[in-house]
Amino acid sequence: MPFVTKKLHAPVREKAFIFLIRELGLSHAESQRLLAKGRLTQNGIVMSNQAGYIEGDFDFLIFEPRSQGLTAIFVEPDFAIYDKPSGVLVHPQSRKTPYSLSDEIKHEFGSDANIAHRIDQETSGLVLASRNKESETVLKLLFENRQITKRYLAMVHGHLKDDMDIQEPLLRREDTDTLVRMVVKVHPDGKASRTFIKPIEYFPEFDMTLVEASPFTGRTHQIRVHLFHVKHPIVGDPIYGQEENDIRRFLDKVLTPQERLEMGGATRLLLHANSLEFSYRGEDYHVVSKEDFITTCHEAMKI
Repeated sequence: MPFVTKKLHAPVREKAFIFLIRELGLSHAESQRLLAKGRLTQNGIVMSNQAGYIEGDFDFLIFEPRSQGLTAIFVEPDFAIYDKPSGVLVHPQSRKTPYSLSDEIKHEFGSDANIAHRIDQETSGLVLASRNKESETVLKLLFENRQITKRYLAMVHGHLKDDMDIQEPLLRREDTDTLVRMVVKVHPDGKASRTFIKPIEYFPEFDMTLVEASPFTGRTHQIRVHLFHVKHPIVGDPIYGQEENDIRRFLDKVLTPQERLEMGGATRLLLHANSLEFSYRGEDYHVVSKEDFITTCHEAMKI
C-alpha cells in the first residue's frame, strides 16, 4: 500500500513543517502542502495549519512509492515519458489504491515528479510526467492550450472507410450513482469536443478497422464516446455499447476475461496512446510508443 502512516516523535516543540523537512526529507513546499491536506494527526486531532507546532507522538500519512519495475522509455532533465500498460491507474483513486503509475514516477524521479495529464486505466500507451514543479506547470499549460499533439491507435468494430472529423458535444453528469458518473454521452448541453479519425487498415475476417484517433479537445472518454456515436465502438470497450448489468459488473471488477471477450470482442479496451508531439523550451519532441499494437490486439482478441 503506497500510503503509509508513520509513527513519529518530536522531542521538543517546533514547527511541524520544519520537523517533516528534517526527518522525512520533504521539501518546504511539499511539507506544507501535506499539512494543508490534513496528513498529520495527534491524539485524534488533525492539524491543517501549515505553520502549526508539534511536540510528542503523532501520526503522519505519506505516499511511499512502490515500484513494479516499469521505467520511463524517454527521459529528459525536466520530464519523462512512460509506456503505461492497460489496466494500470495513472493516479491512485484513494489512499487504499495498491499501485498506480504515480508509484513508478515518484520512485524513479522523486516526490516532486508528477503526471502532466491523464489517460484511462483501460487505455495503454504514452504518459508524460514532469520531473520538477516548474516543468509540471509548463507541461500542464501546454496540454491546456492544446500545444501537445496526441495520436492514438484503436481497433474498432465495422468497416470505417473514410477520414472523419467528429464534432459532437460531450456531457458528463454529476450524480451519486457510480454508473452514471462513469458514462459520458453526446448531448447538446455538453462541452464542445472534436476528434479526428483516420482509418489505417481494415480486417475483413473480423469486420474490424485499425484507426488513428487524434483528439483536438481532451474530454473524459472522448475517443471512446465519439467512435461509439458514429457506430464504430472500440473493440473491448466494457462500457459504451454494453448492457447496464455488464457495465456494473465491470465496475465491480467481477467480469472474467472470457466474459469480456464474449461481451466486447477483447479482454481489454483496444485503445493505445501511440505518440506525443510537442515543443519544450525551444526543442521539438516526437515520441512514439514501443508497443506493437497489432500484436497486442491479437493477444486480447485471442487470435
